[in-house]
Amino acid sequence: MSNSLSARERLAIQRVVMPELPADVRSRNFEEVNRGLSDEQALTEARRCLQCKNRPCVAGCPVGVSIPEFITALASGELPRSARILRHDNALPAVCGRVCPQETQCEARCVLGIKGKPVAIGYLERYVADWAMRYPNLLPPESVSPATGMSVVVVGSGPAGLTAAGELVRFGHAVTIFEALHVTGGVLRYGIPEFRLPKEIIDREVALLGEQGVVIECNVIIGKTLTIAELRTQFDAVFIANGAGLPIMLNIPGENLKGVYAANEFLTRVNLMEAGRRNDSSTPIIKRREVAVIGGGNTAIDCVRTARRLGAERAMIVYRRSEAEMPARVEEIQHAREEGIEFVMLTAPTAIVGTSGGWVSALRCQKMTLGAADSSGRRRPEALESSDFELPAGVVIDAIGTGANPLLTATAPDLSLTGPGYILINSEGETSIPGVFAGGDIVRGGATVILAMGDGKRAAATINDYLKRK
Repeated sequence: MSNSLSARERLAIQRVVMPELPADVRSRNFEEVNRGLSDEQALTEARRCLQCKNRPCVAGCPVGVSIPEFITALASGELPRSARILRHDNALPAVCGRVCPQETQCEARCVLGIKGKPVAIGYLERYVADWAMRYPNLLPPESVSPATGMSVVVVGSGPAGLTAAGELVRFGHAVTIFEALHVTGGVLRYGIPEFRLPKEIIDREVALLGEQGVVIECNVIIGKTLTIAELRTQFDAVFIANGAGLPIMLNIPGENLKGVYAANEFLTRVNLMEAGRRNDSSTPIIKRREVAVIGGGNTAIDCVRTARRLGAERAMIVYRRSEAEMPARVEEIQHAREEGIEFVMLTAPTAIVGTSGGWVSALRCQKMTLGAADSSGRRRPEALESSDFELPAGVVIDAIGTGANPLLTATAPDLSLTGPGYILINSEGETSIPGVFAGGDIVRGGATVILAMGDGKRAAATINDYLKRK
């Protein structure tokens, strides 16, 4: 197929369908669900792009990927150039191609989506990034600035930290990442299941940063091993990107019962420690026939699909609004439904019921209705009188969100915080301590991977300007 197609011919091409593992197979294992596009599928999909001169899709991308350019190169069969364009703009393209909500960002701006289906930008990003991982020697060399003699320390190896490090090292600065855990990736590793983001992908993306000169040290807890004040004396600039991993609790009776998990704890045990997946895992996980997950975001969907894979016969999402208001990705909701997940909508928990031995036995709930819109723009859930009922459950997982962990900030009294404990920054991304910058979830609260990456990329540019002035 020639790449010299008319707009009419491009419009006639149907959007590609991502190959997937069958639901009855994948719901009992942790293999990646989306299998990736074939060469023919990727080339055909790339040729749907209208190559708009005003590039609206780029405006929808938090890290500003040159989308028409990398897709045009792909459509022309120039994969090395396509991969170099992509990797220049995005430090973690293979990650973003799998977990980024393109449908509400770049693809939402695609002109083809006005009357039909947008270009599958996320699928193409994954295809090109995976190709580049298989054939790294075929990529044109990356241009790197001469060494500046300046040093930057990045706190946290999650999406914001990794992105900032990749940008800063390309500017010529010496970059060190301190990671609190024994492995890299932050929320990418402990918070996202392998059926969505295989660990191998994280390892390869991080390894590429290492090849570029980024130094990563694990088991360094800022706030215990070192303080921000100590970092400030050792490095020319500091970027804090330690995330927001403190669970937000429901504050309902029964939360202290055995069998109640916060989403972060549950996912960390399974994803990082492989609890429930290996017989020799030293970290236990409670398995039950009936599991209720409270929440409607991507984390809640990850939890309930994980519970299903661990053997739950009845794995339920309990959400106080309707499916239309769920913040989780539409694709993930669809995958969950195909895997047998039960959606208990317009339902709010009021208590967790336990046995005389202190184990969870049920989730007491009440039915809700939707009223006027609240500050989030979604209709506010309101309780229906005399609608209480119980859902049998042996495990309950709280997945309503996370807050700022005070471990780091408690040892930095000069660091200004917001009311909920997030780090306060100015318009340049700098904190109240000169030379110390921050971004990602520790600033904005729990959000998406790509938004954290956008913070990291903007912070790197600001830090680079700061070091130039210095």
